[in-house]
Amino acid sequence: MTETRHPDQAAITEAASLIRDGRLVAFGTETVYGLGGNALDGQAVARIFAAKSRPGFNPLISHVADSKTVFETGKETPLARILADHFWPGPMTLVLDQQPDCPISTLATSGLDSVALRVPANTHARAFLAEAGVPVAAPSANRSGRISPTRAGHVLEELGGNADLAMILDCGAAEGGLESTVIDARGAVPVILRPGSVTDTMIEDATGIIPGNPSGKDSHGIISPGQMESHYAPATPLMLNQNDAGEDTVWIGFGDADAPLCRHAFNLSPRGDLIEAAASLYDLLRQADRIGAVAIAVAPVPHGGIGTAINDRLNRAAKK
Repeated sequence: MTETRHPDQAAITEAASLIRDGRLVAFGTETVYGLGGNALDGQAVARIFAAKSRPGFNPLISHVADSKTVFETGKETPLARILADHFWPGPMTLVLDQQPDCPISTLATSGLDSVALRVPANTHARAFLAEAGVPVAAPSANRSGRISPTRAGHVLEELGGNADLAMILDCGAAEGGLESTVIDARGAVPVILRPGSVTDTMIEDATGIIPGNPSGKDSHGIISPGQMESHYAPATPLMLNQNDAGEDTVWIGFGDADAPLCRHAFNLSPRGDLIEAAASLYDLLRQADRIGAVAIAVAPVPHGGIGTAINDRLNRAAKK
């Protein structure tokens, strides 16, 4: 049975040992909970794919404790250094060309010449990564295409019965609530492959360069997580940009508009705060999905800033 532990030093030491032994450990970050395995160990990475029922062509992000380790694994560019100095540790992933001696499993990179790397801000996560001493491949700790987990209980609900998941490090609720912004930093212009809380405006302010169009794919196809057309999906059909809901539909509102006359109603942020909405998005989708209604209706959420990332996740969740 999967053990849930508070991330004290004893738990962190044990979790790091489990990773080095090829086992899986779920751990909290400031974005969502990750399902971690030793990125150098192809069999451990295979266990991640098996636990998530994840398509083998979708690369994984490898997490490390500091930017020095990042640039020992992926090739530093002037753009990557600027971004790293501004946003790490934090909710940003960089896609870089691999160093010639890059030890990351080809299964984690899906056989590509690039590698996706991140330094999380959560102090417990970084302590765990430093103790492990190896890059930890860690997609969100849920079945592939399902709602991402923002609490330890969500991980237990999704994957607690999996024999390969040895431990969940309960780092509390993820304060950000959305996956990291993924940026292709291999060239001179930053290209947003997946929007997140590090926004295009923040990237432009840091680099002086307007980010490239977040088309999501290049000539190689999928080169980072979060680029599949259908992703982050509840089992209940999702309807977006709705201003009303039927009696048998769950309503998820935004702002101070009155809720429709339905049995179940939630609100991403009654005060219309996009940061609050991002943090609560997956938790409320999961609560709404448990009800087993005919559909989930979501009110319009403004675009711009982190609203772009929220709408990206909602659009992917609505596609079956």
